[in-house]
Amino acid sequence: MTWNVPNMLSVLRLAAAPMIAVMFLYFTRPYADWFALCLFLIASVTDWFDGYLARLWKQETRLGAMIDPIADKAMVVIALMVIVGYSSMSPWLVLPATLILFREVFVSGLREFLGDVAGTLKVTKLAKWKTATQMVAIAILFGQGVFEHYLGMSAWGMDQAMVDQVMTGAVEDTQGLLWKHAGMVWTGWIGLVLLWAAAALTAITGYDYFRKALPHLKD
Repeated sequence: MTWNVPNMLSVLRLAAAPMIAVMFLYFTRPYADWFALCLFLIASVTDWFDGYLARLWKQETRLGAMIDPIADKAMVVIALMVIVGYSSMSPWLVLPATLILFREVFVSGLREFLGDVAGTLKVTKLAKWKTATQMVAIAILFGQGVFEHYLGMSAWGMDQAMVDQVMTGAVEDTQGLLWKHAGMVWTGWIGLVLLWAAAALTAITGYDYFRKALPHLKD
């Protein structure tokens, strides 16, 4: 095995994937959301850098080619699991997350079954856009958790009537409830729209992989 910088970045990204869930076990919110968001952003940046450096320095290896997609899938799957688990289980969030997780398992199973001819399922540009959209959506949804919990902390001790008065402008907003609420709403909507866009790309690329693999599945 060749331990160059691109490969080490891929391994570190793979090791960081389960740490996203660990953040929510050992830290209270919104600190867990902050740590998970920062960890996810750093890992997402290394996803671009390891491939770029491997091509630039001509250090592309079989180890890197194996670890890179595994690390990407692990990051996405674990992050979605955490987001769905700590959400209100809204179908608008659960459905695209389910489609994305199903596709990742399905394509991985196809690659394993095809074995030596799995090279027919090369990563396409559309699949790269899918991965990028997933990562941006997940980062924004982690951001929503940050806004949501800072909003709850700022409204602590207020009854619902007081909160309603602040939100309508009848009472001065000394705690910043308005901008925190706006941040929560906007990050929620933008994150969901991007997650549905990622789910659509997931379905398209999943079908494309299945179409390419179909001739090898016939007896």
